[in-house]
Amino acid sequence: MTEDTAIRIAFLGTGLMGAPMVRRLLAAGHSVTVWNRSAEKTRALADDGARVAATPAEAAAGAEIVFTMLSDGAAVADVLFAQGAAAAMTAGAVVIDTSSIAPPLARDHAQRLEDMHIAHVDCPVSGGVAGAEAGTLALMAGGDATVIDRIAPVMAALGRLTHVGPPGAGQVCKLANQQIVAITIAAVAEAMILVQAGGADRGKFRDAIRGGFAESRILDLHGGRMIARDFAPGGPSRLHLKDLDAVAALSGSADLTLPLTEAVHAAFRDFVGQGHGDTDHSGILLHLEGLNDRTARKDDA
Repeated sequence: MTEDTAIRIAFLGTGLMGAPMVRRLLAAGHSVTVWNRSAEKTRALADDGARVAATPAEAAAGAEIVFTMLSDGAAVADVLFAQGAAAAMTAGAVVIDTSSIAPPLARDHAQRLEDMHIAHVDCPVSGGVAGAEAGTLALMAGGDATVIDRIAPVMAALGRLTHVGPPGAGQVCKLANQQIVAITIAAVAEAMILVQAGGADRGKFRDAIRGGFAESRILDLHGGRMIARDFAPGGPSRLHLKDLDAVAALSGSADLTLPLTEAVHAAFRDFVGQGHGDTDHSGILLHLEGLNDRTARKDDA
């Protein structure tokens, strides 16, 4: 596998993140066959040059690399094993699971695929839709080093690849990433509430602290969403809650006490329980405003 060689790729799951990732792979010159549970999400990709398959097994047949970008571990297992994608693959092919799933499930999938002579890399991503479109995702890869070296040229079209450890380690690192993201989003939201209560302008506040120690990608993107009050999902809160549930399971099994994570987990659980599962995770601002019994000014800028 070399950088200038077109690879036969199947991509299973072409939603918010999957579709721009497919476009990056097509732009890099690879042959990509796509499948999605909701077929309408593949139509625009066909216009971009992707081949559309009717089933996961049809997409995976003959592919050298099969990507999965699905909602959870159950969906990944269903597509790979129940719907026959893995059985349709040839020995020596590689499954790259870019979904965010629980580490024990990732290790189970790796073992099942190894028994079928198929390599597996758990490689969840961070960077959101903007990172997927720009090819600047953080790619956290768990698995065999030689396999990860093989796939590195393909992954270069998507972002920065780091081998973080054995099977399941990619998912562990993604959970840690999601801890940081959730806590930081909540910290920015609380600061926005404090600023407004004190009589300052939220937008000017954000401008003022840019470049200081509080600067972050989250202050930039999600702080901007909070000011604009634009909570259309880039990252749905229900999916972030799913990741925080997995963090809680992992920390519980390791007998850890993580008070900040636990507080933010409870906030997201309440927010999603109130019907905001498909609201962007920056919308946790709405939940915190509700706790403070304040109606935020919609003209903040």
